[in-house]
Amino acid sequence: MKFRDALITDLPEIVAIYNSTVAGRLVTADTEPVSVASKEEWFHKHTPARRPLWMVENEQNQVIGWVSFQDFYGRPAYNGTAEISIYLHQSARGKGLGKEILNYIFCKCACLEIHTLLGFIFAHNEPSIRLFLKTGFKEWAHLKEIAVMDDRRYSLKIFGKQIEI
Repeated sequence: MKFRDALITDLPEIVAIYNSTVAGRLVTADTEPVSVASKEEWFHKHTPARRPLWMVENEQNQVIGWVSFQDFYGRPAYNGTAEISIYLHQSARGKGLGKEILNYIFCKCACLEIHTLLGFIFAHNEPSIRLFLKTGFKEWAHLKEIAVMDDRRYSLKIFGKQIEI
């Protein structure tokens, strides 16, 4: 597996992978597919040195997913805290790649000056919860029934991990 900084030309593939998760109601709170244009501002908020957006490729240089680091809460005291998002191509899911990706992220936190990682995961997303717990995250919050999709309420859990930098 290889990681590289995303280019603006990767945005259609990023959006396609993201949109492949919308209908399942397991990963994202978006209820309809998003457009490439709607994600341009989000894309430009990423910076390789501080809050990267990485493309994940296999040995054949095919994109199998992406990883995003985002600011938490936008205040200076939280500069060392980042929310991470991992999205895999449908064909790459369920193969143990998430653990490898998280281990790579942990190794890069010092360079990015990140001491705390957060993951926001729907309470019914058991595969992601198992992955985060298996890699040392702890449940730090449970926000009961705060999302509404298809007239159903869903809870959100926040998982956190302190990283030694």
